[in-house]
Amino acid sequence: MKKVLSGNEAIARGAWEAGVTYCAAYPGTPSSEILENAATYKEMETDWAPNEKVAVESALGACLTGARTMASMKHVGVNVAADPLMTASYTGVIGGFVLVTADDPQLHSSQNEQDNRNYAKFAKVPMLEPSDSQEAKDFVKLGFEISEKFDTPVMIRTVTRISHSKGPVELEERIKPPVELKLRKEPTKFVMLPSNARPRHLIVEERSKKLKEFAETLDINRMEINDTKVGIITSGISYQYAKEAFPEYSFLKLGMVWPMPEKLIGEFINKVDKVYVVEELDPFIEENVRLMGYKIDHGKDIIPICGELSPTIVKKAITGETDQKVVEPIIEDPIPPRPPNMCPGCPHRGVFTVLKKLKVFVNGDIGCYTLGALPPLESLDTTVCMGSSVSFSHGMSRALGDEGKGKFVSVIGDSTFLHSGVTPLMDMVYNKSYATVMILDNRITAMTGAQDHPGTGYTAKGEPTHAIDYAELSKALGVNEIYTINPYDIKETEEIIKKALNSDQVTVIIARGPCAMLKREMAGRTKKPLVIDSDLCTGCKQCISINCPAINWDTTMAGEYTTKDGKTKKRKGIARIVPDLCNGCGLCYQLCKFEAISEPEEGKLGFI
Repeated sequence: MKKVLSGNEAIARGAWEAGVTYCAAYPGTPSSEILENAATYKEMETDWAPNEKVAVESALGACLTGARTMASMKHVGVNVAADPLMTASYTGVIGGFVLVTADDPQLHSSQNEQDNRNYAKFAKVPMLEPSDSQEAKDFVKLGFEISEKFDTPVMIRTVTRISHSKGPVELEERIKPPVELKLRKEPTKFVMLPSNARPRHLIVEERSKKLKEFAETLDINRMEINDTKVGIITSGISYQYAKEAFPEYSFLKLGMVWPMPEKLIGEFINKVDKVYVVEELDPFIEENVRLMGYKIDHGKDIIPICGELSPTIVKKAITGETDQKVVEPIIEDPIPPRPPNMCPGCPHRGVFTVLKKLKVFVNGDIGCYTLGALPPLESLDTTVCMGSSVSFSHGMSRALGDEGKGKFVSVIGDSTFLHSGVTPLMDMVYNKSYATVMILDNRITAMTGAQDHPGTGYTAKGEPTHAIDYAELSKALGVNEIYTINPYDIKETEEIIKKALNSDQVTVIIARGPCAMLKREMAGRTKKPLVIDSDLCTGCKQCISINCPAINWDTTMAGEYTTKDGKTKKRKGIARIVPDLCNGCGLCYQLCKFEAISEPEEGKLGFI
């Protein structure tokens, strides 16, 4: 039986077919759908972990019982999980353990463009890289076999185009894993004291030699000999691009990108006259093949090192020509730009409106609220990684001393706070710092697709569970000044932020307002759309300043108009509210000084 699946769906299916017992993940584009789909299989336990480190540790713990387990995350998540991964290479496994890293060439939704093939070499663990959905499923199953055969974690690298593209996949039945589930006392293998770790390192090196030999005969590393004038060494999605651009060339397709089959590579190079390496991001294959002593004619000297590739890019890089079959569309009226924006009714919009007004320095974090850096809100001054907003403010307070008081704040989402914000907040209190930390609690992991987390009260399978109380957690960490605000109430939000900024100690503000796209929280709460009275609107654009997608600018009403007190004035246009987009949150109503916007239903602001 065949079914059309995305790469992420295929990975989840592969885990199920392989007999996986437990999956853990932290959501992050382009990996999020892996666990979401895994959660639909009743035979697999699935957890949204607070962060990627916990996901890997939980999966490793489960595999020590003999269970087959999988952890999945986006590329930067492996940075967080690197600590247990590096030592797991030493301990090895009992049941198979697969770690999926979903890299993001072109930075579609990421803060960097790192190439996680380097992690496989760094950790000395094998890595497989599928080229389509069928391979995504098959390679997961193969990964578990390799993991158990060689006593090692196995990494599988996918990229955005594989994760989200769909293709036909042959479905198979679920198997029973070969290892019995039970607890095993093996401290010399799993207690990494130096005296145990030293001999385990020797085992890792011996394993690497065996894996290199295994790579030579592994059928996912294959030669496709056609025209021997040109040979291309490639892997993953780059194989698809190069194959489409040059179907007549010879190929060495590496399904296992680490360790590499040195003899097979040499055999392929000897069969062709000219050798190209086509790969996205780092020259990983190219550099390692050169280290083997083989000659490569061209690699990153012509293939771009930044961003995604495509058949057109590959063809132009190698031949200098573009595909004549590709016809550039003729657009008489160019499509207007559509910059990313917060949704209508987003609770973050009011917070950033106030922060911009107060002109404070804002340390930002990873999430929907990162969009607060864009015009016209332009409120964020830093964003580096999960949790950095809190740590940055602590560092600034230590560097500036009393001179910095009242000048900067941190903003961090609820999921991000639980991921990486708790420890730096603890650090601030412990080291007698000062700063205002705003937890933007929209009750979901919003930007990655509305996944639950320990603060939502629901598990990955949608089952009710305990929800973290951020006020109580902050109090337990030693924070004395804690405020909970309605972020749709601009007046209250401004008053509380000013009060917190005047404090000489750590303050926490919890802005509680649900994501406007979250059906569970918004059920029964949506208000009637607001309306702008064209006779009262002066065209001041104050409501436009919050950048709500539901508010448009209408120039057809430009010209003279009569005010309610009978005076004649001129305006360049008026604001209009799109009823299909507006959910009556009331932010624009509060900004209008001319009473041109009808009051929210029952006079209530937001959806608290």
